Order: sequence, then C-alpha cells, then structure tokens
Amino acid sequence: MNLVLALLLLLSNVSSEDLSNVTSTVKVQFTSRVVENEYIVVFKGYYKPSTRQSYISAALTNSGVADWRILKRENAASEHPSDFDVVLLKETQKYTGLDALTEHPLVKRVTPQRLVYRTLNYVNSTEDGEKVFRRKMKNLNESWANRHTNRRLLRAIPKQITSVLQVDALWKLRVTGQNVKVAVFDTGLAASHPHLKNIKERTNWTNEKSLSDTLGHGTFVAGVIASSSKECLGLAPDAELHIFRVFTNEQVSYTSWFLDAFNYAILSKITVLNLSIGGPDFMDHPFVDKVWELTANGVIMVSATGNDGPLYGTHNNPADQMDVIGVGGINWADKIASFSSRGMTTWELPNGYGRVKPDLVTYGSGVRGSALKTGCQSLSGTSVASPVVAGAVALLASGFVGDLTQKTRITPASMKQALLSSARRLPGVGMFEQGAGKLDLLRAFYFLRHYIPQVTLSPSYVDLTECMYMWPYCTQAIYYSGMPTVVNVTIINGLGVSGHVANVTWHPYLGEGYGEKVDVALTFSDVLWPWSGWLAVALTVPKAAAGWQGVAHGHISLTVESPSQDDQDTEAVRSTINLPLKVKVIPTPPRHKRLLWDQFHNLRYPPGYFPRDDLLAKNDPLDWNGDHIHTNFKEISK
Repeated sequence: MNLVLALLLLLSNVSSEDLSNVTSTVKVQFTSRVVENEYIVVFKGYYKPSTRQSYISAALTNSGVADWRILKRENAASEHPSDFDVVLLKETQKYTGLDALTEHPLVKRVTPQRLVYRTLNYVNSTEDGEKVFRRKMKNLNESWANRHTNRRLLRAIPKQITSVLQVDALWKLRVTGQNVKVAVFDTGLAASHPHLKNIKERTNWTNEKSLSDTLGHGTFVAGVIASSSKECLGLAPDAELHIFRVFTNEQVSYTSWFLDAFNYAILSKITVLNLSIGGPDFMDHPFVDKVWELTANGVIMVSATGNDGPLYGTHNNPADQMDVIGVGGINWADKIASFSSRGMTTWELPNGYGRVKPDLVTYGSGVRGSALKTGCQSLSGTSVASPVVAGAVALLASGFVGDLTQKTRITPASMKQALLSSARRLPGVGMFEQGAGKLDLLRAFYFLRHYIPQVTLSPSYVDLTECMYMWPYCTQAIYYSGMPTVVNVTIINGLGVSGHVANVTWHPYLGEGYGEKVDVALTFSDVLWPWSGWLAVALTVPKAAAGWQGVAHGHISLTVESPSQDDQDTEAVRSTINLPLKVKVIPTPPRHKRLLWDQFHNLRYPPGYFPRDDLLAKNDPLDWNGDHIHTNFKEISK
C-alpha cells in the first residue's frame, strides 16, 4: 500500500517535460463487495430531509425494526430536496427492514451500497507511449473512507488538439464556448490555475475537506475543454467551468457521491457534463437511473467508453447508454487505439445481439493538456478522448444557446445526431470499434446550423454484405433453418425527450430486389425516453428460399411521434425515417458444416457481482463482456 501511495505522489510531482517521455502503462486490478448493512433507498420523488426521514421511519418503525439510521451527507446538495438516502440497517433485522422499505408506496428501489478496491500495476507501454491511468484501490482494512462504486477513472501520452480539429474556424466566428455551462466530474481543481480563466464554481462531494486537485487528472480534463494557454489550448476557452470533485486524493468514490452531484448538476442547469470514468456494471440501478434523469433534463453527457480494449464487449457504463455520447480513442495515425474499448453492448444479452458503441471516436493518444500547477503535459486514454468531445460539444452549443429561438437546436439528441451524422468514417474499421467514425467539428457545426428536429438511427443502414464496417455480420450469410440474425438499432429522437414508435413496416424490394427471400421480424421500445429507444431487427430465411443464393434488398420505415416542444402547439409531431437493409442469403449448408450457437441454452450467471478465489482478479459482472459469439469467441469469426 505504501508503494502505491509513493508512486501516486511521485506522479503528482513529475514535471511536464518528464511526463512527455513517460512510457509506462498503468493497469488496474480491482475487486468489489457489498458494504455491510448499507443500502441506498431511492424515492419516487424529491423530498426534504425531514420528509424523507419520516417515510423511512414510518416504514421501519411499523415493521418493528429499531436499529437503523440514515447516514448523514454534507455537500452542496444537502439543503435541497433529494430523491434518495443511505440507510444503515443492522444484520439481525436486515431483511425485515428491506422488505418494509421496498413495500413503502413512495419508495422506488432499495439497492445495496457497493465497495470497490483497486490497485495499480506499472507495465511497459507498447503503443505510442500510451499511458493509461485509473483509480487506485484503498487498503482492504479501511472501510469507512473506501466506500465507492465500481466507477473507474479512465486516465490516460504530444499534439495541439485545437489545430487538428480546426477549432480556429469557429473561434473566428466568435464561437468560443460562451454561455455554456460545462461540468467536470473528476479529481477537483485548484482555485486559480493560469490556464483556466472562467471557473464558475467548485464543489466537493467527497469526505475530504478539499476542493483542489492533487492528482492532476481533473486539471488535465478541464484544460482540454477550456484552457486558454497557447501551449495547450482547450476547445472552448470561454465556457463556464463547474468543477465537481467526486474523487478523493486516494481516487476513491461511491454511488451516493455521484447521485448527489448529479442532482446538483440538474439544479445548476448544466449544459454539458464530462465523465472520464466508467465501470462494467450497467446493473447499478441508482446510477443508471440518475443518468437517464440527467439527460431527460437536457444535460448532454459525454463519457469515456473505457480502456479495456482490444477485447470486444468491454464498453463501460454510462458510455454504453443510448442517451449518452460514448467516446472511443484513436491515435494520430487515425488508427483505433489499442486501449480503446470496443464491441457491441451486452445489455441486450441473451435476447439480443448488442448495440453499436462507441458512438464516435477522436484523438486520445498523446493529447496535450494542462499540468497540475503550470505548463502542459501529454496523456493518453479514452478519458482524454472524452473531454475532447465534451469541449467540442460545448463549442458547438455556444453557437446557438444564447438564442432563445434555438432552444430545440441543442439537446442531448440533436447533439448526438450532429456528431454521428458528420463523423468521418475510418477505412477498414468496423462499426463496433469506431461507431459513426472520427469527430469532424466543422461538419457538425454545419449540421446544427441547418438542423430540423428529426429522428435518426444508429447504424443508419444495415448492409450485412459490407466488410469491414459491418464486421462481423458480413462474415456470415443467412440461410433457411439458421438461428435468426439480430441487429440492434438505436433510435435517436430529436423530436423530444419522450415519444413512441407510431409505425414500423418492412418493405421488401420484390423482383430483382429479392426481398421476399428474407423474413424480417421487428420489435421496438414501448417508450422512447430519454431522447432514445431501440429497434430490434431479426432476419431469417423462409422455407421457400432454402435452396436460393443471392442478395436480398428492402427497407424498414419507422415513424416516431412525440409531444410538441412548442408551448403554443398541442399537436404531436412526427418524423419518418427509412432503414435500408441488404443481406446475403445462401442455400442451407450440410449439417457437418454448421456450428450451432445457442445463447439461450448457455449457463448464464445471475446478474450482479460475485466474490472470486483470487481477490486480485477483476470482479466484473461475470457476463460483462458476454457469453457471445463475437465477444469472448470473436476469434472464430476471423
């Protein structure tokens, strides 16, 4: 433990010149367990502390549970109504108390508090001197200050990002980040940093009495977004910075800190929120629900997909959520960085295949940003790529947020649509590694200038014959009697925060289009919220085409309906979009040439975290990157 602290201290005091030559990669090993007797009680609404206490007291007292207390939280959100409390229940009465709380009519959910331990291992870097920093673990014997979630600080090694993205073209138009509130959830920031001229507010959500950054990561992220130093310029130097210190000096955090901080971000009417963190647990319900609530309130969330590449199925939460802009990393040669997480999401297993993530990629290797006290340094990781996109989003938003007539132009949906529609596709790279492609700032700005609220899809078309972009779909034609091929499509609803699918229809191209040679089954979200939903396309071959070979064509038309965002207009608004579909069909192969893969009959572990014999081994959900033919078994498709 002392060695780890010494290494962190050494890192905090290294000069920018030294850092530019560092070639070590910091790997993280961690384990997780439930904090004994502590539970997060989430309510169905926001209530004052006294009201929340009365509800909890009524539930527990009436059930005969006497040994309990609400853990006190002291932060900037304490005096405001909240939708949760952390309750300590003693072991002897735990289950009675949990049942009583869960059955209370105003309680939405009761979930355990989770504790994560992390450690750092330094190994030689192999790509571009890339260096990946992550949150370290505390000693197993320190229980109180250690409580935090399995959220990972995805830290990153040189180049002026603003020149590469041609940011000066927007600066010349006086688009510099003005009137945009950017929240940085990280390790804090000093009260006065020479690179940052517009620090609007600093808040501390930890159990330490400090607002400052001693590790340098929060400073670096803030600098990439809004530095005014000529040595390492940020993308939006006039943006308002709202610094949320959610990590301690030991890089510890836990769920309730984030929930309180997220609530305060909503109260502060934040425009853009950068999360250079992530974790494999998309089943952390309080955290996931709060992210949905944030985006539903108009906060554009940008998050790192993770440094768990090159494995597939390793996207971190919340970047893997449909309403969040998930960012992957590339190097200066426009190649996917080896550390960048990739592959389909695993939320959909076993019934689905997985959605496309990341949403897009940008430079995350050797990016220059502000050092802890003065000067610049170069870091790598998706936690570097994330603030690049967050800075771009702040810059884009600043071109429109000051105009009240443009309020529908900047939303979580319209911003994602702008980024994805304008992205430059990388040749020879699949969509599960690059998403829509590489960030193109100027094309995104042009898209927003001419934006009309609409519905878009990700991916925007389905061509199962196209390699490499549609890999691994393009490696396997479909045939009669084969398992359905499922494509999970994300619906991005620019019409409003909520909506529904009014109509969806498969249109086969008959005749030479051979659309009748394929059967298409469609399922979709009952409700599109917030700003998004899903469409599942299942492809099979009818018996009549058992001996046919060729390419079948058609398109799926999708109509979405949402309440009008115009206060004067009570009519619902609609948008219809087509999803082109192209798929290769072959005659049914002989049995000895077929491989049966049936996810429904694989042994699936229950959801959640489980202890392992080796406490140094990763303790992710055991199905995190999925019992899936193209994640754990990806190599057989090559």
